[in-house]
Amino acid sequence: MFHLHRIDSLDLPELSPYRTLKRPANHQAQGIFVAESEKVVRRLLASRFPVVSVLLPEKWLAPFEPLLQARPENIPVYVVEKKETLEALIGFTMFQGVMAVGKIPAPVSLEEVLAETPPPRLFVAVDALANAENLGVLVRNCAAFGVQALLVGETSSSPFLRRAVRNSMGAVFHLPVVEPPTLAHALRELRAQDIHCVAAHPAASGKTLAQAGLTGDCCLVFGSEGYGISPKVLAACDEAVAIPMPPNVDSLNVASAAAVFLYEVNRQRGKM
Repeated sequence: MFHLHRIDSLDLPELSPYRTLKRPANHQAQGIFVAESEKVVRRLLASRFPVVSVLLPEKWLAPFEPLLQARPENIPVYVVEKKETLEALIGFTMFQGVMAVGKIPAPVSLEEVLAETPPPRLFVAVDALANAENLGVLVRNCAAFGVQALLVGETSSSPFLRRAVRNSMGAVFHLPVVEPPTLAHALRELRAQDIHCVAAHPAASGKTLAQAGLTGDCCLVFGSEGYGISPKVLAACDEAVAIPMPPNVDSLNVASAAAVFLYEVNRQRGKM
């Protein structure tokens, strides 16, 4: 269900999240996120995530009406006449001008994920991954290769930042996210459950990705763009492996490296 509001300004208090798109800390403190683009908003509306509001140009109202009517809550839908009007209101250029505000879901515990995922398990963990766009692409890779849960370390960006949600193409709406107090402790808990924790580390001592055994339960661990995996998180892993590359290349972008690792897991498991 939805109820319609035609607007020509963002002065309404309810539209505050759209006025503060460049203040992600405010959104996180309120437990909300902004979904941006036609595909991502469609996927939000089709998900189980609570939706707070939708903001779009007039031409998009009819295409979105079936999804809005199917929602269990009564969503306020704010409509502007043209995309250009919306861009003037929010202060930057948009391709389609379709946005929505959703609620960040309640945290999922590691125990819940372990109880609800069948073997062979495939988890991904990120340590100090600061770039929201990289994190969003990594989440999309997780969805593409059958990852069952994402562990986000205490020094990483949130996968619910606007740019992360956009670059995940809405995949974050279907991937359980665990935010443990400390990632190193969570990895030790996984190892206690016989889940093999593998660090993607370019300085791994001679062991390449193809030599790693990934057919059983495993968690792949990826580090920051600039410094890789922190020493304490690296020490909590079972082993470190590298993608073989020529000596004049230091490493791949973290999202690209994740795609290579996840492909290899699926290859070893006979899914590719």
